[in-house]
Amino acid sequence: MRRTARLLTGTALAVAAAAPAHAGDTRAGRLDVYPYTAAPGAQVTVNTAACGERGAATGDAGAVGAGTFPLAPTTHQGEAIGQFRVPPSAQPGTYEIVAECAEGARQVKGDLVVALSAVHEQVQPRGSVKTGVGGALGTDPVQTAAGVAALAVAAAGGTWLLHRRARGDGI
Repeated sequence: MRRTARLLTGTALAVAAAAPAHAGDTRAGRLDVYPYTAAPGAQVTVNTAACGERGAATGDAGAVGAGTFPLAPTTHQGEAIGQFRVPPSAQPGTYEIVAECAEGARQVKGDLVVALSAVHEQVQPRGSVKTGVGGALGTDPVQTAAGVAALAVAAAGGTWLLHRRARGDGI
């Protein structure tokens, strides 16, 4: 039983040690596109670690109509980063963005989804909530005053009835 436990523990540790190295390899072979979904006219940032620590690249967003753009090396995890703007005339769909490293002619690809409106933008509420008659600050002050008066009468009547019952006056 101990032997099996040691064998399983050793295997688990070996797999855990190999996982970060494998994750780094897959990250270096792709082009990350932020935001993944953008509206026409939005600015898009792309980055890759495929070109090495100080590697530059040339990006090609011609599929969406934006043309070429430079990717410059940065100190952020050895990545090359560049930006382009989605043309206002871009049609909704999925477009392939390509970057080619300046040294070694290595190519990496990523996808950009163009939508009519960006998914990540928050929509601010406008106007009042349509819930029926209205609220305490509704558009008709007469209805509001009548509602407050009805509540006050009901509260006073309920209190009076409870008081009479507590005294034993017959209710």
